[in-house]
Amino acid sequence: MRRSSAVSCLLLALAVPFAFTVTLAAQSPVANQSKAKLAPPQVAQALPSPIKDLPVRKVVLYKNGVGYFEHAGSVTGNQRVGIDFTSPQLNDVLQSLTVLDEGGGRIAGVNYNSTTPLAEQLKSLSLGMSDDPNSTELFQALRGQRVEVTGGPGGGLTGRLMSIETRSEKAPGSDSDTTVDKFYLTLIASSGAVRVIELTPALSVRPLDANLQGQLDRYLELLSTTHSTGLRHLTLDALGQGQRELRVSYISEVPVWKSTYRIVFPRTPNGSATMQGWAVVDNTVGADWDNVQLSLVAGAPQSFIQPLSQPLYMRRPEIPIATEAELTPQTHEAGEDKKTEVETTSAAAGEVITGAQVRELPLKGRNFAGLSALAPGAASERVTVQADAVQVEPSSAAFGVAGNIGGVYHASNAYQEGDVSTNAFDDFFEYALTQPVTIHKNESAMVPILQQELPAEHVTLWSEKEPTPLRAVWLENKSKLTLDSGSFSIFESGEFAGEGLLDPIHPGEKRLLSYAADQAVRVKVTDQESQRTLHHVKIGKGVITETYMDVQSVTYSATNHAEMDRMVLLEHPRRTNGWSLDEGLKADETAPDLYRFKLPVAAHSTAKLEVRERGPEHSRVTLDANYDQSVYLLDLVKRVPDALEKLKPVIDAQSALADLDRRIKESKKAEETASADEARDRDNLTALKGNDAAKRFVDELNNAEDQLQATRKLIAGLEEQKKAAVEKLNESISQISFDWDAKAGNRE
Repeated sequence: MRRSSAVSCLLLALAVPFAFTVTLAAQSPVANQSKAKLAPPQVAQALPSPIKDLPVRKVVLYKNGVGYFEHAGSVTGNQRVGIDFTSPQLNDVLQSLTVLDEGGGRIAGVNYNSTTPLAEQLKSLSLGMSDDPNSTELFQALRGQRVEVTGGPGGGLTGRLMSIETRSEKAPGSDSDTTVDKFYLTLIASSGAVRVIELTPALSVRPLDANLQGQLDRYLELLSTTHSTGLRHLTLDALGQGQRELRVSYISEVPVWKSTYRIVFPRTPNGSATMQGWAVVDNTVGADWDNVQLSLVAGAPQSFIQPLSQPLYMRRPEIPIATEAELTPQTHEAGEDKKTEVETTSAAAGEVITGAQVRELPLKGRNFAGLSALAPGAASERVTVQADAVQVEPSSAAFGVAGNIGGVYHASNAYQEGDVSTNAFDDFFEYALTQPVTIHKNESAMVPILQQELPAEHVTLWSEKEPTPLRAVWLENKSKLTLDSGSFSIFESGEFAGEGLLDPIHPGEKRLLSYAADQAVRVKVTDQESQRTLHHVKIGKGVITETYMDVQSVTYSATNHAEMDRMVLLEHPRRTNGWSLDEGLKADETAPDLYRFKLPVAAHSTAKLEVRERGPEHSRVTLDANYDQSVYLLDLVKRVPDALEKLKPVIDAQSALADLDRRIKESKKAEETASADEARDRDNLTALKGNDAAKRFVDELNNAEDQLQATRKLIAGLEEQKKAAVEKLNESISQISFDWDAKAGNRE
């Protein structure tokens, strides 16, 4: 029996307390019906033919583009119910479908219309053409067939099509080497004559074989059916007694719901504004939403798509048939006449069988008829395997009965009083509408989620990052709802004032919402000051750490050219690592990276604000014998006289080492000069070899060599002195320990 992977996934989702078998309907070349039938060990009862629609009762939409749908309705006795959804929903439905009969009934079957992939359907045709053919591929498929050709030179012609070929010919009426491709058919007439006919638009080729014509019609029909979308019809067979409640749930891909808000200020300012929130919802699924419970979740649970609706064909390797060379007859020596017995123990009978008595024994301990009645993954059954039979015992906690409905319901079912309630779960929050909503398929709607007065203050926002002042609303969320991210519009005195975007605002949070440029306000920095005072010096392990106390001041100037007073909100960068505002200065709001200060500015006037901060700054210098740091050390002891005693050995050693470096540099320069003189005298002596004048150059060469040797000896001695000086300097550096504070003085 062949099993469908998609059907198996559906059956696993239907957790019912009895064994079942899987059967498949016969597949047609175009479509197949994937069907799972659940039947008790007895003969299945006959189902009535009418199909009852199961309407949508609950919809939960998420911000990651998926929706949770719950269909619910009452069924009586044995009932067939149907659900319509679109083709794009099919994979999600197969992956998440859950069916619950709350009256103790059984779900005896789930089936839907499914389409076999086009590539697999084309394999049933003998034409051998792909799903995107050209004219050449079509004529290749007709090779060897009897055809009738009309519209060509010489009238009609009947014969078998042998081939189609392409020829490059010179374009008519062209003087250049331009060529065009022409196609020619080779036809074998009934008389045996071979005719080559150019394939032109006027040429008509018709197959004479009715079966081949049917194959072409079937091929075109398959190409046509692949472009049709249509709805998917899901049918469930519910078996039971009396009237019961049936619930079906699944997730599906849906458009993302959007949030949008209106902030309306009264004509007489009172420090608050009316916040009105809407959610834009689109119904693109295959069913109407009539009086559904709608919830909107601002969150993105992980979700993905698997192509469960597509029949899966495994690619099997093709193994060649093994052939062996025939062997020539051979003779072999006879063995000794010795009987060897092989003993085999039977676990069932305990008998010993010798090698001469080996025979096939019937399998014991398994009842295959019982095994075939089991369903893989039936979580509500307990299976006990005995020696000769399989018994299935219903579990006392069967999944799917009333009162134990698993994960079908959300916490959002417990609605609070009011039009909208929120429910926080995991990292998400949810808007649950207590009033039913109706949105027909292929329609959209705006759903109200909030209307409440919230504290709101008009301000003009300015920061160095955005030098143009912005009109903004300082909004405090005093509601119990989390305001999801979305767009907003501002209305003042009955007129539109601007719009913007907001991030999620949780209950109790205060947020700035900018919506327009304030062209009447100018803000600039008029003065900046900085004072740097040495506060602490510490020397240890060859590292000098200087700590300064910095005091920085920035003065802001705001000018208001409007007829009304302005409250300017200045954003000032905030420093961390020990920095703080000066005493007596407090920010109206502190953010992780900035301070916000209110600055009232009257109409046609200018106001200023000075922001003073103080904080430490550190500088570190590592003492290194390879570098001359005497200038830095001399400057340090001028600023911290108490450090002179500790640093004097290092300063002296640095100076001595610098003097040695200077002398070594001068000696090496003298070595280069002496080496050049020695080379020149040697060249002159070689040129005047055998001449009386050569004697003078011999004396000069000897003097140059003596000078070169003396210089090299001096350099070697200086290098030894430098090595000793470096060791002494490193020792002095390692022994320094100094701790000085500007207030306490020297603290070693």
